[in-house]
Amino acid sequence: MRLLVVEDDEILQDGLVEGLKLDGFEVDLVGTCEAADAAVLASSHDAIILDIGLPDGSGLELLKQWRKRGVELPILLLTARNLIDERISGLDSGADDYLGKPFALAELSARLRALLRRSHGRAEAGIEVGSLFIDEAGKQARLDGVLVPLSRREFAILQTLAGHPGQVFSRHELEDRIYGWQEEVESNAVEVHIHHLRLKLGRKWVETVRGQGYRIAIP
Repeated sequence: MRLLVVEDDEILQDGLVEGLKLDGFEVDLVGTCEAADAAVLASSHDAIILDIGLPDGSGLELLKQWRKRGVELPILLLTARNLIDERISGLDSGADDYLGKPFALAELSARLRALLRRSHGRAEAGIEVGSLFIDEAGKQARLDGVLVPLSRREFAILQTLAGHPGQVFSRHELEDRIYGWQEEVESNAVEVHIHHLRLKLGRKWVETVRGQGYRIAIP
């Protein structure tokens, strides 16, 4: 899952990026309202972590603008201003969740997973497709109850496909979801990950739709 983090505190930036990456997220980082607005217009993210106090404006006002423009991404507000009235104001302005500083990275990750589940119309904590179960919190996949060892990228592709049954993802769309801005992507990287997934799960689980891309097989 690919996140946009809007935070200007350099110390917190480093901790957020490294911690969220260790928890399986791909992270793009910006530090101003202007850069955040450009990122939302130009890139494909699954959710946004938004600081309220930014150097060139209010994250809360930016949130309101996004909602007026029809931006429907899950947005979690992250701020040191943690009074009840401010939390209410943030939620009523269109935020999906609110976390005050300081916070535990484990809680932030759990809240993000919950937001992403709801945004995809799921209530359960994992993804189940036939005999394939994907534990999103544990970053594990099990086939017929047996653990399947996957790399971080392989898991990210499988999670994306299984989380949207029947939907076809092009190579470019999968690249957008599993690689950040600063990462170099080889032209055949997605094909290699798909090949490895088929070796580990069996060829039937990931279907190629000629001329379009890939999708999870629905039993």
